[in-house]
Amino acid sequence: MAAAAAGASSAMWAEGPQPGRFYSVPGSGLGQSSRTLSPMVTGTSVLGVKFEGGVILAADMLGSYGSMARFRNIPRLMKVNDNTVLGASGDYADYQYLKQAIEQMMIDEELLGDGHSYSPKAIHSWLTRVMYNRRSKLNPLWNTVIIGGMQNCEGFLGYVDKLGVAYEASTVATGFGAYLAQPLMREVAERQALISKDEARQLIERCLKVLYYRDARSYNRYQIATVTAAGVEIEGPLSTETDWEIAHLVSGFE
Repeated sequence: MAAAAAGASSAMWAEGPQPGRFYSVPGSGLGQSSRTLSPMVTGTSVLGVKFEGGVILAADMLGSYGSMARFRNIPRLMKVNDNTVLGASGDYADYQYLKQAIEQMMIDEELLGDGHSYSPKAIHSWLTRVMYNRRSKLNPLWNTVIIGGMQNCEGFLGYVDKLGVAYEASTVATGFGAYLAQPLMREVAERQALISKDEARQLIERCLKVLYYRDARSYNRYQIATVTAAGVEIEGPLSTETDWEIAHLVSGFE
């Protein structure tokens, strides 16, 4: 009788699932799928500092293919709208995907014509959901993102990584910058509550130089983005002046 029932069910749904076996619904995407296991072309540190009346972000323009300095003129800072900028480290292809999605979101918002624009805090909050959603699908965007901007006449600086971990701070850094540049920025930020725009610029440039000397994936060609009440300004490519006179003293790494 059991055999007869099994035969009836097979006849009724010949292509259906078998007892004790997995079944992939055609066109559902629930079958086998591939995942990015490691980034290919990557960018290193992004730095951000709040100053009195705005924020400043910086990132170099090197795209590393593994340990090879493959691309030397790729921007990793983008203007989101008139009061927000974004910088990303990690996989460059994933950054391009994220950039395209944000640009389309800005177009859709502008087409509404209601006079509203996304605040930097709103973009930061949206990114936390995007990153956590992709992480939960075991298919993360391999990026760490910094959002900087002006909101209610105050500077905003936020951090989001590929796991959805997020926070706001007066100084933020990604990549090796979290270890090499963040202590230098925090030292200044803790010494004085608010720094001037010129002091923030000098601090950022100093950190970029330190990263170029110490981070093998860094480069002395970079961009700097400044956000104030007047709007967003992205400068670059710029170059850091370096001094290698002491290089002959470095030994033991051959």
